[in-house]
Amino acid sequence: MQWIDLLKKFRYNQKENSNLTSERSEFEIDFDRIIFSSAFRKLQDKTQVIPMPEEDFVHTRLTHSLEASSVGRSLGRKAGNYLIHKYPALKDADISSYDIGCIVAAASLAHDIGNPPFGHSGEAAISEYFLNGKGRKYETKINDEIKWSDLIRFEGNANGFKILTNYSGGSDGGLRLTYPTLAAFSKYPKENFVNENSDRASQKKYGVFQHEKNIFLPIATELKLRELDGTKNISYARHPLAFLVEAADDICYSIIDFEDGLRLKLIDYYYAEKYLYPLLGNKLNHEKLLSMNMDEQIAFLRASVINILVDDIANIFAENEEGMLDGSFDKSLIKLSKYAMIIEDIKSITRQKVYQSRVVLEIEAAGFEVLGGLLDMCIEAVNNMAEANTKTFYRSRKIIELIPEQYIGTNKKPNTDLYIRIIKICEFIAGMTDSYAIHFYKKLKGIELPKL
Repeated sequence: MQWIDLLKKFRYNQKENSNLTSERSEFEIDFDRIIFSSAFRKLQDKTQVIPMPEEDFVHTRLTHSLEASSVGRSLGRKAGNYLIHKYPALKDADISSYDIGCIVAAASLAHDIGNPPFGHSGEAAISEYFLNGKGRKYETKINDEIKWSDLIRFEGNANGFKILTNYSGGSDGGLRLTYPTLAAFSKYPKENFVNENSDRASQKKYGVFQHEKNIFLPIATELKLRELDGTKNISYARHPLAFLVEAADDICYSIIDFEDGLRLKLIDYYYAEKYLYPLLGNKLNHEKLLSMNMDEQIAFLRASVINILVDDIANIFAENEEGMLDGSFDKSLIKLSKYAMIIEDIKSITRQKVYQSRVVLEIEAAGFEVLGGLLDMCIEAVNNMAEANTKTFYRSRKIIELIPEQYIGTNKKPNTDLYIRIIKICEFIAGMTDSYAIHFYKKLKGIELPKL
């Protein structure tokens, strides 16, 4: 792979001369389009760690995404300075370190845009509905191994790519982001198949549903992503900037989830002293720290640690950049950090004290009931309409009227393909906020009636 190809300013499904201003760079436009989209705005009421927090300082998917984007911009700028110096042809092609920072910032901003309600258990709830729930009956009707795997291994990353390229807040073509931003977003540039023998970080999950496979292929081809050998399925090496997007997310969720645990007193401050103090080493200003109250101390430690990790990750990127280009390097950057063991200890204590806390487990368990119930009612409705099943036609029609057209089909006419009908409903439900999913479920079940 070559940087001059990887940073082409091609824009997905963009009509010529459609930009109203030239004051922003192409990659700044990507950032702005994401942040003004309704799909991004919904992240304000989606769980990061603590479901539906009453405390106003606990992170949601929205605040987490904004912070990951900020870290991503810093990583991108540092990497960009290195790349522009190493490859003068980039400067000749009007690519700057600022542009590279914008790409990583935009992709980091969008990295959670496809995640369902109720945190990561939301993905598990959708998968479980098809794997062991009422949705299991559709397996023989779909009769396609990879399409079925899209459902029983529902993936927020693939749903995010679907949203970015099919978003219907305007006309067809999604948000019309640039190819580099879409590629940097794609941490798992492959369709849904299991590669048992791979230890590549990019192969652990998948990033493209079968429905969007033909959208992803031209992006990979135009940017000349390296196609991986040894499989008949679609599978590419990562765009190198995807490693920085992953690192920005890793830094934020490992440190900031820990911060939330400290603020909620689910994690004792002793663990901040045990893990964060040694990480900062001689850069820790004890005198300044002691002049602060507890919340200020926690914020100061978080900011200081993130700064150190950003510098470390930027250096690791520079050391491995050539391996990323030839496809031989495929590891998580955070795992190569000299602070990796401390980060793992921080993640471990957060899992024990926060992710496994009673309130988190209770609401995640309720999420299985809510999402499974919504899937059952909505899929049944679109199937009845598609198959003209008059037995439950009236109820199905009422449910269809409550689902936006983009998740049904033109003029609310369901697609003839069962897989497409189902994957659209999955996108509809995955796009709900935590609160809306609960309210919509209650209304459809008759548990709560709408107020006039």
